[in-house]
Amino acid sequence: MLQTNSIETLRETIAVWRTAGLRIGFVPTMGNLHAGHLRLIEVAREHCDHVVASIFVNPLQFGPNEDYARYPRTQAADCAALAGENTDLVFMPDVATMYPHPLEQITRVHVPLLGEILDGAHRPGHFDGVSTVVARLFNLVQPDVAVFGEKDWQQLAIIRRMVVDLGWPIHIIGVLTVRESDGLALSSRNGYLSTEERAQAPGLARVLDVMAEHLSLGERDYAALERMAVENLAAAGFRADYVSIRRQDLQPPAPTDAQLIILAAGWL
Repeated sequence: MLQTNSIETLRETIAVWRTAGLRIGFVPTMGNLHAGHLRLIEVAREHCDHVVASIFVNPLQFGPNEDYARYPRTQAADCAALAGENTDLVFMPDVATMYPHPLEQITRVHVPLLGEILDGAHRPGHFDGVSTVVARLFNLVQPDVAVFGEKDWQQLAIIRRMVVDLGWPIHIIGVLTVRESDGLALSSRNGYLSTEERAQAPGLARVLDVMAEHLSLGERDYAALERMAVENLAAAGFRADYVSIRRQDLQPPAPTDAQLIILAAGWL
């Protein structure tokens, strides 16, 4: 497995693969990898001849009071895990490589509406940071396929819109959320949880499951279901940012819509 922080080495390696007519898959990450990330690598491998992963903690997507400085950085363990999944290349740039000008002067990619609702409303500027870094990585790697987890459904929807709007010939694949046996979605930030909070955390998945059951039985009073979920989350120890039932393209649903997604964010 090739490890590099050099754009030149990245491009030279990919050019050789391209000349040979090989398909390239790409999995961008911020590191501190878990089984959910490795499942993305597996899926990319199923669709491509070579798989590239990136590890970059992106300062543009962190707000001023968020955890950029303490976000876990475990590069050696991450590379060992990626090697175990037969990843072909790991790109690990530093901030100066990714952003050659001061951050406040960097060209940004803005996806309107989709980036301004839900998480975007609670974390202003977050999705501009996400779309900007993914756009730059796409331009550097130029993959045929890129793979993202469905846990971050809004992010996935934004990236899909960006790829269509900017005309990139990249197939975006979403992968089902990988969960612990008690329902907690795998996340690099789960390590922040205390023992007590870890015991509470699966309550979020249970609330989503109850909502899904109501919807499957034909309940279509979306606002009432959302209010019930917020109350149930509070009873489980969460402070909810939002609970929202949406169409899969994140638009508000009609009573006749069959394909729905339940989105929630909460704090312990």
